[in-house]
Amino acid sequence: MEPLMKIHPIPIDYAWGVLPAFYFYLTGLSAASFVISTLANVFGMGKFKAVGRIGALLAPLCLVLAPATLILDLESPWRFWYLLRYNFFPHFHPASPMAFGTWLLSIYPLEAIVYAYFLFTGNQKVAKIFGVIGIPLAISVHGYTGFVLAVVPGKHLWNTALMPFLFLISAMVSGYALVILVSIVKERFVSNSRWLKERYPQHLKLFNHFFPTVEKEVISDLTKHLIGFIALDLFLIFSDVIVMLVSTEESYHTVMSLLIGKFAPLFLGVEILLGAFIPLFLLSYSRTKAIQAWQVLASILVLTGIMTMRYIVIIGGQSFPVQLI
Repeated sequence: MEPLMKIHPIPIDYAWGVLPAFYFYLTGLSAASFVISTLANVFGMGKFKAVGRIGALLAPLCLVLAPATLILDLESPWRFWYLLRYNFFPHFHPASPMAFGTWLLSIYPLEAIVYAYFLFTGNQKVAKIFGVIGIPLAISVHGYTGFVLAVVPGKHLWNTALMPFLFLISAMVSGYALVILVSIVKERFVSNSRWLKERYPQHLKLFNHFFPTVEKEVISDLTKHLIGFIALDLFLIFSDVIVMLVSTEESYHTVMSLLIGKFAPLFLGVEILLGAFIPLFLLSYSRTKAIQAWQVLASILVLTGIMTMRYIVIIGGQSFPVQLI
């Protein structure tokens, strides 16, 4: 006699809302900004030296904002310090990805600040050492967020080995877009501002000392890097979607919600079309790729698309009941 099996759908419970999606977004921006900041003094690409200082500033700034989103998302925000108390020795749980995340979120921002200090004070030798140390820390800080989702077997949109890589590559996409956007805004509205030059010449001189001119050719080179990461991100998304379509029935229904269901406008319309294909066109087409107005638009679209991706993953991943047999 065959054993009886009952499938019990568990009601949908949104444990995470929009704020954790912003957390994943901000940690990605921080990690990517840090990696970009090391292009000159760690990887020897001297032309990106001015960009490196912008990335070194953005990395800790984005990371300072990130934990605040998690604290605000707590039912009892004033108890956030429990994360520190119960994730360090002797209470540390090595089997918990979030325990490692607490350690990383405690160490990485300090390292990023020290790195930025030596970079801005001109001590390139020491800055390079902290840059080398900071790269794996930055990658781990954001990579673990994808790993936290990937190890949840009941959520079919999350439970994929590609999730950490999707998070890391999409982080690089958004990081390059942010650095390009900030570089252009800095040159247009701060460094070359006639109003600031007339009213605050000394302050502007000091600012330009710490943040040298980012040449248009350098920004164009950054857009080429961005194009490559967008293409890689699209490849990973395509691979993930194809595998889910031919996987379990639950995975099939999950991915169909992205293609023709309630998340299709966000996934296909915002993340893929506005956030990837249109920027690819703007940054590749000969008549638009060198014009900074189009570079700014492409960067804004990319940033919007990656934030949408984070929202879809977090909210969409919780939008289907878990099936227990």
